Order: sequence, then C-alpha cells, then structure tokens
Amino acid sequence: SETLSPYDVLVIDYCGPRWGEATEKAVESFVRSGKGMVVVHGASYGFSGLEVLGDRHAATGIREDPWPAWGRMVGGRWTSPPAKGFHGQRRSFRVRAVRSEHPILRGMSDSFIATDELYHAMEFLPTTQVLAVAFDDPIMGGTGKDEPILCVNQYGSGRVFYTALGHEVPAMSEPGFVNTFVRGTEWAATGKVTLPPDVGKTRAGPAPLRALVVTGGHDYETSFYTIFEGHAGLRWDHAPSNTEAFKSDIRQKYDTLVLYDLSQELDEKRRGNLRAFVEAGKGVVVLHHAIADYQDWPWWYREVVGGRYLLKPEGGVPASTYKHDEEMFVRPAMKHPITADIGPIHILDETYKGKWVSPEVKVLLTTDNPTNDEAMAWIGPYQKSRVVYIQLGHDSAAHRHPAYRALVRNAIFWSAGR
Repeated sequence: SETLSPYDVLVIDYCGPRWGEATEKAVESFVRSGKGMVVVHGASYGFSGLEVLGDRHAATGIREDPWPAWGRMVGGRWTSPPAKGFHGQRRSFRVRAVRSEHPILRGMSDSFIATDELYHAMEFLPTTQVLAVAFDDPIMGGTGKDEPILCVNQYGSGRVFYTALGHEVPAMSEPGFVNTFVRGTEWAATGKVTLPPDVGKTRAGPAPLRALVVTGGHDYETSFYTIFEGHAGLRWDHAPSNTEAFKSDIRQKYDTLVLYDLSQELDEKRRGNLRAFVEAGKGVVVLHHAIADYQDWPWWYREVVGGRYLLKPEGGVPASTYKHDEEMFVRPAMKHPITADIGPIHILDETYKGKWVSPEVKVLLTTDNPTNDEAMAWIGPYQKSRVVYIQLGHDSAAHRHPAYRALVRNAIFWSAGR
C-alpha cells in the first residue's frame, strides 16, 4: 500500500504467477479507495488459473488458484477455456462504439480498425458497461457474435478500464488503440477525459535531418551503412566518391556531411562547392580514415577539421602509423551533447599514431592505448560550422558497437544544430 500511495492509476499488462497476499490486498485497496486501474489484453485472464492451462498443466495437472477479487475488479472473466479458444485468427477488424457518450469515447468516430486478437466468450458482470464491440467472424474462428472490446467497471469507489486490444507492438501502434488506451487511462485516474479524441494521431514533427554520406578511395565493410538506419528524423543519401558528392551546390539539399572517404584530388569547382557548404554553417562529421583527406589543402585540415593523418613524412615530421585490431579503452574528455549518453567505451579498432592535431580543437574522447594518440574525437576549430571528428570506425566490430553507433548519430544531429 505504501508503494502504491503516490499514484493515481495502475496499468496492468501482466499475465503470470500470483503476487502474494500483501500485494494483492494492496491493489484491491488501491482501487476500492477511489484510484484507477487499466487492464490490457491478456491481463484480463491473469490470476484466473487459466494462464497455466498450457503444456505445464497438461503434463503435471497443476493449476494455480485464482485471485478471487481479480475478475470483480476487471468486470469479467473466463471461468473455463472457451470451446473455440480465447480468440480466433489474428486479423484486422472494426471496433464499433456502443456507448459513444462515455467520456472515453466522446468526440471519437463511431468505429476504428484494430489489427489484433479478438477475444471472445468472456463472461462479464451485470454492472460492467461495454463501451465498444467487434463482430467475431466465424470464418476466422470466431463466435459469430459481437464481442466486448472496451469496458469500464466500478470497484468500490475506483474506476477500471479494460481493453481487450494490445496483443503486441503492431497492435498497440494502431491509432484506435492509442486513442482509447490513453483516454481510458486518464478516465480511470481522474474520472474525466481532457485529452483530444485524436491523441493517437501521427503529427508532423520537425523536418527530417538530411545527410550526405561520402565514401571512396578506401575499402570498408558494408556494415558501415547500418549505422544510419533506424534513426527517426534522419534521411541520408550516399555518394560513392567526392567528385560525385560535390559536383553541384548542395547547400539547399543537405544539412550535414558525413565523410568516410580517403580522397586527395578535387577540382576547383568541387572544392568551391564543398567550401560553400561549410561556410554556410552546415554540419560536417569526419570519420576514421577521412582524417587523411586533402593533404595539400591547409584550409581543410587546419581550419575545418583541426587534424590530419600524415600519409608521408613532411617537414621533418614522420608519417603517421596505424595498427589493426587493437583493444582500446576510450573515455569522454569533457561534457558535451555528443558524448552525454555514451560513457566509457571498450572496443577493438584500428589505432592511429602521430596525427597532427590542432591545439584549437575541443577533445571529446581520449585513450591511453600506446599505439594511438591520446585524442580520439574532437570538435573542429572552424567557427562558421559545427565540425566533428571521430577516429573510431574501421570495420564491423566498430560499426555494430552500440556506443559507436550512438556516438555517430549524436555527432550527426549535433553538427546539424539538432
């Protein structure tokens, strides 16, 4: 009871072993006292003893005693398995309101589509109010009747909302489920509904971030492409070479560049397009071997990136070196949005030693691996744009590493001002 006391509503999507007398009495008291409860899908037959009627029951004959008050709180139950099972084939079906005046449904359309399991033959109490039903088509293994889908019940002074919908994530993603579930939860908690009828409607968010990913001049594993998938709000194109990427003015088309190429040659027109993109305040994320791009373009490596991997000795300074498959312990060097949710990283990757790093960069990540320079990632010194360099990323061991994937994603969004 002490645990539940701060809350207004208890949402239950549980179907498993009994909770024990103290917890069950606390839940009963919570609802009876005037609080709310929402029961989702299979939780309706939880604590009934029917949830163990599978292989374990057939093999052992064990059946758990039901929780007597559970069916009274929910407003209905199965006392035994229905002849046709708990539901027919999972399918899309129309849910129809029968009490559209109830606060949960008020203002909503008279029906909506669910793609779910359609529970049937459940026995409800006379006091239970059925808000919406669906026809259980016998062709699909149903009863040929309208079956209750959304119900409300009073238990003591408390309010209970039961939805038979919500088998899994696709079912819970249907707008009709979201609308009724969220509004039903508010009603169970407060006795009224203030949320709009279309609370589950997908609303336009900010325009997606547009990234151009540039490769070429260096072999890489195709696992690299997986880094950019699955991020809401990110749209990306791929240019297989720098000449393809910068053949035209891209300032209006993209918000940020992600460079994973190893390129030296670029004609004056294309250099102009790249420079115009950076000077327009667009984002730049430089990954791994792209630190060696444009060895003869000081503006690029000194002012923009703030670092360079030396491909050959220069001015008495030896060429940089690399070593594959090195164990590295990488640590954040400062607080920054790019590294805020990353923490320390333990990874197998390629090390770089002897890079030139501008004293004007802001170092984000460091390592103490002796075959690598201390600085592993940084914010470039260029004032007109947000530029990030991340050394990690040689092969699939890095590409599929959760911390590396989050790091690159954060860098892309931060570089674009998101």
